[in-house]
Amino acid sequence: MVDWQSPEEIARDGVVFANFMHLLLGLYLWEFCISLPFDWDYIRGKRVFRWPMTFYFANRYLLLFVLVGIVVSLNVTAPINCQALYTFNQFCGNATIGLASINLSIRTMFLWLRKWYIVGPLVVIIIGHWSILMHGVLLKAAYFPGQGCVVTEASGPIIAAAFVYAMAFDFIVLILTGIRLTFPARRRSMGQEATLTRLIFTDGLIYFLIAFLANLITTARNLFFHDHTFVLLDLNPIMSVITNVPAAMASTIVATRVVRRLKNFSSQSSEVFVYDHNLLHSIGANP
Repeated sequence: MVDWQSPEEIARDGVVFANFMHLLLGLYLWEFCISLPFDWDYIRGKRVFRWPMTFYFANRYLLLFVLVGIVVSLNVTAPINCQALYTFNQFCGNATIGLASINLSIRTMFLWLRKWYIVGPLVVIIIGHWSILMHGVLLKAAYFPGQGCVVTEASGPIIAAAFVYAMAFDFIVLILTGIRLTFPARRRSMGQEATLTRLIFTDGLIYFLIAFLANLITTARNLFFHDHTFVLLDLNPIMSVITNVPAAMASTIVATRVVRRLKNFSSQSSEVFVYDHNLLHSIGANP
């Protein structure tokens, strides 16, 4: 039986965690660089910035800051304020989880033509999600010679609750999007309807499923086998957080890709993407 709380096991887990974080940083840098021209179009004014894009940019860049911050914390060779660094990392990391869900849900709100009975409940769910996420910022970290900054205490149950909440939230958004595509509000030409359905399904619903599954991996055992996830097992502080970053990264990548695909589609097609041109304008999909 492995003694997860022993110093030797924690040290081994720390090495695995460090290597894993470097791998994730490399993967995200690749994703970040190949999509950087999209961001550059806003900087140089080729695309008009509209308010929904605030969530896109915050989601995208906060995750980059988190990954860089984690790698820095794992490579320090002199004592630093690890508590402040990890609090920043945890705050930004939790924010990316919430922002990814917002980016996925905001398109659903507009797809439903901003009906109050859709927007209202989703806003309430978003507020509840962020309340849990901000409570999950509480953790403790310290500097250990030869190891760098190490998490010594993590709020496992709150982190677990945040991922369960995110999974349920993404599932609700998935269902609402599917219903809207199946029963559109107004039918225009068959060509436009087919284009809308194809784009949203292939580039939207599939991404919703990926984000949903990313959070499901963290909570599956708890839901289906009445056992505990990695987070809830509380094996040791490192194992309590090792699954959080890949789940947050997967959700962020798919959520930001949804935004870019919608923007790029609208700039290449003269068709009315959603059923109301004013709605398309308010989404900010027009370049």
